Amino acid sequence: MHIPFLGRLLLPEYGALVFGLLLLLFEALARIVTILLPDAIVRRLYQYTRSAFHAFARSPYGAAKPQDPLKLRAETIRQAKDFEELCAVYGYTPEEHLVQTKDGYLLVVHRLPSRKGQARARPGTPTGKPVVYLHHGLLMCSEIWVCLTDEERCIPFVLAEQGYDVWLGNNRGNKYSRKCVNHTPADTAFWRFSMDEFCMHDIPDTINYILEITQQPSLGYVGFSQGTAQAFAALSVHPQLNQKVNVFIAIAPAMSPPGLHNRVVDALMKASPSLMFLIFGRRSILSSTTFWQSMLYPPLFCMVIDNGLKFLFDWRCLNIAPAQKMAAYAHLYSFTSTKSVVHWFQIMRRSVFQLYDDDVSAAVRIYGQSFYHPAKFPTQNIATPIVLLYGMSDSLVDINVMKKALPDHTVAVGVPGYEHVDMIWGKDIDRLIIPHVLEALEGGRKGQKVALTNGTS
Repeated sequence: MHIPFLGRLLLPEYGALVFGLLLLLFEALARIVTILLPDAIVRRLYQYTRSAFHAFARSPYGAAKPQDPLKLRAETIRQAKDFEELCAVYGYTPEEHLVQTKDGYLLVVHRLPSRKGQARARPGTPTGKPVVYLHHGLLMCSEIWVCLTDEERCIPFVLAEQGYDVWLGNNRGNKYSRKCVNHTPADTAFWRFSMDEFCMHDIPDTINYILEITQQPSLGYVGFSQGTAQAFAALSVHPQLNQKVNVFIAIAPAMSPPGLHNRVVDALMKASPSLMFLIFGRRSILSSTTFWQSMLYPPLFCMVIDNGLKFLFDWRCLNIAPAQKMAAYAHLYSFTSTKSVVHWFQIMRRSVFQLYDDDVSAAVRIYGQSFYHPAKFPTQNIATPIVLLYGMSDSLVDINVMKKALPDHTVAVGVPGYEHVDMIWGKDIDRLIIPHVLEALEGGRKGQKVALTNGTS
């Protein structure tokens, strides 16, 4: 017999939902207890955790030794508090700019206007150099680009040394952009945003600001993961924006991923994406991550992240060195809205790169056919040259499906054995990724047709 509501999900899916709710309840209780504990006891518990980890866990993450400069550098990067401190590790001094979107959000944009050691022009003025704009992925901020343990693998630093005026954006709601003229982060209305707002406001408004400051006619765009999806969407709905972006380089591109590796979680979220609101609320998702990061011994935190990536996506991250994980995982998470994650599960559910569906629970069917379809992003209309750099072992990228949704001038380059996060933190990106980025930017700057070495159109 079909039981209303209960029959909507399978028993394992209800088990996953209950487990998620219990986990959140445990987390809330742990947070309350920790807040009430004196600092001395918290430090003592941290030391016990550290001792227990080294006594029982077999891990590639070891403590830094005086004779190991790589681990010492990784520890310095891990402890860096913000973008400026991360850049200072390698001797760079960034500028910080503030962009107000048309709907009132204030976004911080970081800039590297000159080479290391080069005399800086007055901040906020044109340099006459070609401009490149980098944008991060989901649950991230601009720090993910500059937390590498080798300078030659850090894309922004390489671009700065090659003579580019480098800008790095931040989405509304993240670590650097938690300000709005209309709402505060305590208001539910502050977090009512998804890919729609990123592409309608954050990306075009940031690009317009950068071009106004630099007095350049166009720039190159380099996105990672959701940072590519935001550009796919923005370029498809703003025809005039295509004249302002001379080349779009999509690293680990995201458009309509097939889903999660874990079948239970994947089925649960696809069955009803709005369940995310029930589990995580309608404000910031996973906001407690910073709490656990501060409480857990760093190698243990790295193990948790590794296991989480394997559980959800079957990513093993074997191309990222342990020292790089120690340095970068501390800068991996930043705030975003639950709604933006719900939007992704809507996309996965229908296998269509679409706008947010506000009426997802009210679909009407006539003779088995849906009467309502949310609008799709018209990505076939993108005129900007597109370069896809993807890991051939990335479970979130179906390159054939993606190319069918993009214009014919799209060029794709696959990296064998690389997964999603490998594409920005992998140990060999200085020879596997960065040369393609430089080649594409040079072609876009000169207005040439993009035709990369080993690329396929």
